[in-house]
Amino acid sequence: MASEADKVDEPWNDKTKEKFNSKSKSKWLDPCQEAASKSIKCLNRNGGDRAMCQDYFEAYRECKKNWINKRKAEGGGLFG
Repeated sequence: MASEADKVDEPWNDKTKEKFNSKSKSKWLDPCQEAASKSIKCLNRNGGDRAMCQDYFEAYRECKKNWINKRKAEGGGLFG
């Protein structure tokens, strides 16, 4: 299960915002990639048992939700 240390803090910070705004329009940047990677690693570790990785999936969903809400609040679209 995910511990408090595994949870991703603030996906949309100044550093990520700068990376996102300066990238090429054809490039993809996911500020929640760390949370996504942890959920994939959990699945690999547990033989694909999704029930064992629910905390990781929830952390990823929460990260994405926060990122999208911050982008909307700043008036930016999801793709730049």
